[in-house]
Amino acid sequence: MQPFAFPYPVDPAYERKTAYLCMEFGIHQALKTYAGGLGFLSGSVVRSAYDRRMPLIGIGIRWTHGYFDQRRKSDQTMEAHFSEKQYAFLQETRIRFSIEVSGQPVRVAVHYLAPEIFHTAPVFFLTTDIPENDHLSRCLSHRLYDSNPEAAIAASMLLGHGGHRLLQEIGWEPDVYHMNESHALPVAFALYRRLNDPVEARRRLVFTNHTPEAAGNPRNSCSLLQRMGYFGDLPIDTVRHLTCQEGASFDHTLAALRLARIANGVSRMHVETLQRMWKDIPDICPVIPVTNTQKASYWQDEDCLRAVLDNDAARVRTVKALRKKTLFDVVADQCGRLFDPSVCTLVFAKRFAGYKRADLLLHRMDRFEALLAQRRWPIQVIWACKPYPQDYNAIGVFDRIVGFCRRIPNCAILTGYELDLSRTLKKGADVWLNVPRLHHEASGTSGMAAAMCGAVNLALPDGWYPEFARHRINGFVIPPCDTDLPEDRQDLLDADSLLDTLEKEVLPMYYQDPDAWTGIAMQAARDILPAFDSDRLVDDYHHNLYRENPSTPTTPPEHRPATA
Repeated sequence: MQPFAFPYPVDPAYERKTAYLCMEFGIHQALKTYAGGLGFLSGSVVRSAYDRRMPLIGIGIRWTHGYFDQRRKSDQTMEAHFSEKQYAFLQETRIRFSIEVSGQPVRVAVHYLAPEIFHTAPVFFLTTDIPENDHLSRCLSHRLYDSNPEAAIAASMLLGHGGHRLLQEIGWEPDVYHMNESHALPVAFALYRRLNDPVEARRRLVFTNHTPEAAGNPRNSCSLLQRMGYFGDLPIDTVRHLTCQEGASFDHTLAALRLARIANGVSRMHVETLQRMWKDIPDICPVIPVTNTQKASYWQDEDCLRAVLDNDAARVRTVKALRKKTLFDVVADQCGRLFDPSVCTLVFAKRFAGYKRADLLLHRMDRFEALLAQRRWPIQVIWACKPYPQDYNAIGVFDRIVGFCRRIPNCAILTGYELDLSRTLKKGADVWLNVPRLHHEASGTSGMAAAMCGAVNLALPDGWYPEFARHRINGFVIPPCDTDLPEDRQDLLDADSLLDTLEKEVLPMYYQDPDAWTGIAMQAARDILPAFDSDRLVDDYHHNLYRENPSTPTTPPEHRPATA
């Protein structure tokens, strides 16, 4: 076949051809190839790469069943449903090749998302769900983040080995292979094997780590990985030498940090956390901060932004009231509750991981219920999220909130937290809540998109937030507790601090000084751009990750403490 030619003129300022490999892409509501924040981020990257006319190709997996469809059982608790997805807008290419999984050949087909469909860089999606394969091989690309460890390893092999082979098939040789999380790590072994030159392979590899949490930094049995073919046909002694790892367990993140030329964390606080985690570990590459972002042209409320730019506070309030009505129609449809657009509405919408503490307010149940019952400064609370379908602790939190909302008329929990609902929530929220245990949230980009829609952030100073927040000027900062305390004690103290901030600052300002409140929302919408737009992110990638001689970082200029 003819070598791949970029379908649009490339800006010569971006000279580094890049393959961007990611397990999930959140590009459009109709394309179910994402679970949450990582997908929202990668979707923003390929949108900005298109706008910047960068020579970047996205490589992902066409998940037959997507992530999962979130439904309610008869008692309103959560149920995960899997169904086959159809995408007529993806082009079926004639590309076919094989990769080897557990000693057996697995055929791979390729689908193509053309740039003009959703205004993205070119994205190729790999699938094994084709008639040439047996049932087990077809299942490799069925479910994003399958809970079976071997299925997860095979998916990484499809992304990494399959992505590398795809680039050979289309005749497009990147200058840079960007591993967006360690899922794509097998591409490094394929590259080392083909080039047979460790120095040259390292020059082309860069790595982004998105979390300090153990779940996002997997370890597996080295013998299992070898048996499945994770390392390709590299001898295990060579793998151990390249990754400087001995013993029975293989650390994927550590391997990526040793195989890449350079890596980045996704906020300055995240890099500080990584430096503490890895300070005694030798032979890892430099790790720099490149703070995550969201694509403003996709997420922002254009009517709200226009009013902000015109300094028209009354129009901002009018737009917000209209957006709240749209959100409350969803609440009414799902939960049978009629919410009041004049009431301050707080939203918690993100993945229900334990450290994100979706149920933090419920740790001080008496205080929280008293706050919800009082009439002086009324409040409405909405939760939304799709827990991992096998994360039974997170599902338990969801179900607990379901039970709470059943008896509290001004609270609701929504299902189906995907791109469209996320945008509706951000546009309709008065207050966007983020309350992770400190030093556990690597970035937390949902608050950025909320600020683009006229919502006011109320958050602990973790992840991206210290690079942005000015208390009572462009958001509210919850004073954190001592992180050396036991986690259950932290939860109680942070719940008290959150409730104090709501009762003493947020709600009084919302009702007693609406001009000041709107001023905070407008200042946030001004401050969020351009530093937290993904156009800045891809520029940072190009100048500070992709180039071998990084230029001056263009991330926010200072890491100021966000204190109350």
